[in-house]
Amino acid sequence: MAIRAALFLGSSLLLSCAASADTLRCGSKLISEGDPSEKVRQYCGEPMATKRTWITRQPRFEYGGQEIPFAGSEDVPVELWTYDFGPNKLMRRIRFVAGKVESIETLEHGTAR
Repeated sequence: MAIRAALFLGSSLLLSCAASADTLRCGSKLISEGDPSEKVRQYCGEPMATKRTWITRQPRFEYGGQEIPFAGSEDVPVELWTYDFGPNKLMRRIRFVAGKVESIETLEHGTAR
């Protein structure tokens, strides 16, 4: 019985860690997948570094909170924003596709400012 409880607790911790990888807290505000870049800039300020590239993907439009793809291809911007919150916190890298958060990555500890 103790083994089951330990396994359950361990798997719960792993799942909670995986879920937290998709969010970023800036002060009391929370950033998550799908948020627009304007919201991230408003809540978190200017990033330490930015990089912009482009990808080609199937076009899509948003309807009722869902992205609906349709035939063809389009070039969309991909931006990487890196935030350095100082030496006592981990840096974070946010990947935007077409102006919306696609992923949030945790990096090493930040640097002294």
